[in-house]
Amino acid sequence: MISKLIALLVLFFVIIDPLASFAVFFVNTKNYKKKEKIKIAIMAVAIAAVLSFLVLLFGENLLTIFSTDINSFKIAGGIILLILGINMSLGRSIVEVEKSNADSVHAIASVIATPLLTGPATITAIIISAADYGKVLTGVAIGIILLLTGISLYLTIIFHHLTEKAKTTIQIISTMLGLITLAWGVNYILTGVQAIFHLI
Repeated sequence: MISKLIALLVLFFVIIDPLASFAVFFVNTKNYKKKEKIKIAIMAVAIAAVLSFLVLLFGENLLTIFSTDINSFKIAGGIILLILGINMSLGRSIVEVEKSNADSVHAIASVIATPLLTGPATITAIIISAADYGKVLTGVAIGIILLLTGISLYLTIIFHHLTEKAKTTIQIISTMLGLITLAWGVNYILTGVQAIFHLI
């Protein structure tokens, strides 16, 4: 149980990437007051949590509606993770989100919540993890990572003068996490392909 939870925590930490959220939040809220920043942080994490748990509860039903089985979805999800991992490894993940034109509290919160926190890769990982590890364990892992994300955003507000100096370090760590994302993507594809061949 503990080993499975740790594996899920690593997966969602890499995909949700609180470090990227940390950097993007700083860039997009430079000109906002402390209260507005706190509001943006709370809204972003709340929206991400709602979306994540909706996918957790009803994700498998969507597969049924679209006549897609979990093994085919694993292959498709693995491809998404491969693309995300390549972007992260090449240092593209932070730069691209920073170009957002969001200029209001609600807009910035929405951009951080989705696609940054709950983008296609996160949705894919939630559905597959729920099928492989169960909804309860997956939900616990998501909750812990989103809590850590909220804490990181709050620390951005408190230690805003240090965030700019930490940007390079954050990008280096995100690059290394990209390699882990690549590994998960390959694993999803191999698992899906093997399962399909066993069924034939």
